[in-house]
Amino acid sequence: MGNLLEIDSVQLKFGQRTVLNNIYIQSETGKITGILGRNGCGKTCLLKLIFGEIPTHEKSVRINGSVLLGNHRKVGDMSMLPQFNCLPKHIKVAQVFKYFHIDYAEFCNLFHEFRAWPHARVKELSGGNLRIVETFLILKSNAKFCLLDEPFSHLSPKNIEVFMEILKQEKEKKGIILTDHMYRYITELSDNLYVIKDCASYKIDDMNKLKEYGYLK
Repeated sequence: MGNLLEIDSVQLKFGQRTVLNNIYIQSETGKITGILGRNGCGKTCLLKLIFGEIPTHEKSVRINGSVLLGNHRKVGDMSMLPQFNCLPKHIKVAQVFKYFHIDYAEFCNLFHEFRAWPHARVKELSGGNLRIVETFLILKSNAKFCLLDEPFSHLSPKNIEVFMEILKQEKEKKGIILTDHMYRYITELSDNLYVIKDCASYKIDDMNKLKEYGYLK
């Protein structure tokens, strides 16, 4: 059975500055929802708000029609990859996979270099390799919805291609909301696409409309 996540009635301000207003975003099982927007437009704030990290009373976040009250989220509702690293630095790589109940061998079959690093600590990984681990763990979680903020940062083109295939597989099990400054990957992957501009969200039904927002030439 599929699940539906809806976000609307969002109004977010920091002091006198309005960051988000007139927002509607929808995500559902079987589809990738892409969010585009210039730096500072509020994409990260929106994901944090959906996940419950930013408090605001002026919003409605619903799963299958049921409003998620307050800022608490059940583990089974959604998982989120933040823009910056989130794993504890002292934990060994293989231990992290045990904590998340995810098969390390399956991971190594896709990213072969990690076969040599099960006992390496998270703090010993490069920024790119750490991003690979974090993104894989979040994508493979059992949550109904997965929020990804800049998942392709610091990744090589080869590894981005691997993750694009993983995303296509995982969307059959969960709804995925994805944002990244590497917008061509977003436009290629997304089944539903939104642009945030002037604090509001706009659904893109015709890819030619992206030219109006400066994304296509």
